[in-house]
Amino acid sequence: MTQVHTQLLTDDASGALVQRTFRLRVVSGPDAGKEHVLDEGTTMVGTHSDNDVVLTDVTVSRRHLEIRVRRDGIAVRDLDTTNGTKHGGARVNSVVLVGAARLRLGKHTEMDVEPVDKSVELEAWQGDRFGDVLGTTPPMQRLFSLLAKAAPTEATILLQGETGTGKEAIAEAVHRMSRRSRGPFIVVDCGSIPHELIASELFGHAKGSFTGANADKQGLIEAANQGTLFLDEIGELALDLQPQLLRVLDRRQVRRVGETQSVDVDIRVVAATHRDLRAMVRAGQFREDLYYRLAVVATQVPPLRDRKADIPALAAWFADRMGRGGFAQSAALLEQLERHDWPGNVRELRNVVERALSLGTAALAGLDLIADGPRTFATGTLEEEVPARRAPSNADVLELPFKEAKAALVESFERDYLVALLARHRGNISRAAAEAGIDRNYIHRLVKKYGLEVDRG
Repeated sequence: MTQVHTQLLTDDASGALVQRTFRLRVVSGPDAGKEHVLDEGTTMVGTHSDNDVVLTDVTVSRRHLEIRVRRDGIAVRDLDTTNGTKHGGARVNSVVLVGAARLRLGKHTEMDVEPVDKSVELEAWQGDRFGDVLGTTPPMQRLFSLLAKAAPTEATILLQGETGTGKEAIAEAVHRMSRRSRGPFIVVDCGSIPHELIASELFGHAKGSFTGANADKQGLIEAANQGTLFLDEIGELALDLQPQLLRVLDRRQVRRVGETQSVDVDIRVVAATHRDLRAMVRAGQFREDLYYRLAVVATQVPPLRDRKADIPALAAWFADRMGRGGFAQSAALLEQLERHDWPGNVRELRNVVERALSLGTAALAGLDLIADGPRTFATGTLEEEVPARRAPSNADVLELPFKEAKAALVESFERDYLVALLARHRGNISRAAAEAGIDRNYIHRLVKKYGLEVDRG
């Protein structure tokens, strides 16, 4: 018995989760009105009686068209027919359709490929966690319910949200709850890999393909075979590399730099960004076709300021994971945490808890000055506009064990130095790295560690 193929995706207009099936409907020609629901596997169209869709138009070939439902759309292939297949007025050999489309077969028959969407009811989430992500507030509970539906499927997921909201942890939880959980979970930080290296890192390279390529190298996409590829900060991917990634998503094949043969890859993609990709598409900074390949199931991860009721549980959880349970949360402290706007989101809260465990809750006085929230460094930002962070006092540090005291001072120095350095260079990481005499990738890591935000646009 054949099984109807379904896809899971979010509706562009409402953001609701829908289950999509596809049907063929003949709209003109001698067989007008004939319909067929696309099943899993391959659907054959033509005039011969053994086709799945049998037509009587004599200008249509005996075996005219092959239609296959894929995870990313409908693959249509003309079988070298006499009168051909047209899409959008042009004759095609093969095409992948991602939504409604009209095909012309032969001289008289027109056939629509129609998506049929059915709303998916999300069940109430039971519990306070999705993998290692904690949340009890309504926005997080809805997010967990949606992701629980999407995780077991092969749908590509786009996680949108501010820096520090925990998108990588969510992506890993999706992987652990999927059928690929025994495969690799490969993270690609598109914002931290230098442009001249990212093609090699993503796609791999052949020995001798460029200066320094002393051996064949497997790319991160190949390394994710049979598992999940997490493309973090996908909005930072250079425009000239986006067509190559699109080909990987379309064909599930990757070609190493310097090679002519492609390698099949079996991957599930989860992407994340803090940028507005729709706005980038309108501005010509991000390919529209790549956006729609990534945003099959698109969802927003709420900022911490919209889920402040989760703060006490998150703070206690972080303390427990650091092996320092018993984080005292007085009424005054909870009020202070509630008042703070948390520009660095969950990552900032974690850093605040870590500091409080090391230096005592008194170190949280003036939280707005010492918190590790993001500071945006862009052209025109002046050094004196960057708020100073109060360093831990000598008395506080001297009461700590040696290793903890050293770590607290090093962290304080690193962040203060980085804030001043980036402010002097208006957020230009290359110039900042040159002045400091350190690798620009190390600065990227520090920026991410301390929840700073550099405007690369």
